[in-house]
Amino acid sequence: MTPEEIFSKGERTRAVILDAAYDLFLNQGYSATSMRQIAERAGLAVGSIYNHFAGKDEIFQALIIDKHPYLQILPVLQETPGKTTEEFIRNASRLVQEKMGHHPDFIKLMFIEIVEFEGRHFPKVLETIFPLAYPLIERFTVPGSGVRQDMSTPKLIRAFIGSIMAFYLTDFLVGDASVPPGIRDMRLDDFMEIFMYGILEGRSQNSE
Repeated sequence: MTPEEIFSKGERTRAVILDAAYDLFLNQGYSATSMRQIAERAGLAVGSIYNHFAGKDEIFQALIIDKHPYLQILPVLQETPGKTTEEFIRNASRLVQEKMGHHPDFIKLMFIEIVEFEGRHFPKVLETIFPLAYPLIERFTVPGSGVRQDMSTPKLIRAFIGSIMAFYLTDFLVGDASVPPGIRDMRLDDFMEIFMYGILEGRSQNSE
């Protein structure tokens, strides 16, 4: 079955619009991109875009959700092996970094979201992520998992997601060769180590 048979004409047009807007937002920013430019890049009339999106803001919101790396990361995490929380997190950090590599495009979109929209679209992203992440995190919040029992699932999800996002955000910022190797060459596994054990002495992997 061909892609044309799988997706309707409307779905294909929507995808073309999003791809065009994605390239323009990344290359020249949100504010500098007009609906006319998106239409020209997509090979459509401006009016055709309004059949699919109410405006540029709605296009950007769709991109933030559709292009969010967690839509790729979460399926990987769901299949990550690990009998203990520690084993799972170590395996997950390795698999996520193998799957994602560097992800500068999404980080650029997030900068637009933070600077130009002050995070206005992010609640929609969380609506998408949380239902997918809940079953995964709850797997390790049962007694005997090693996770503090006073730690709620929403807190764990935010801390876990935040640690991974912090890695990719800082990885984007320190990619220049002039940055000292000790900072530039950190791995996601290093962030997960801090997530699990913190930075204070006595809170190591050998602690009870």
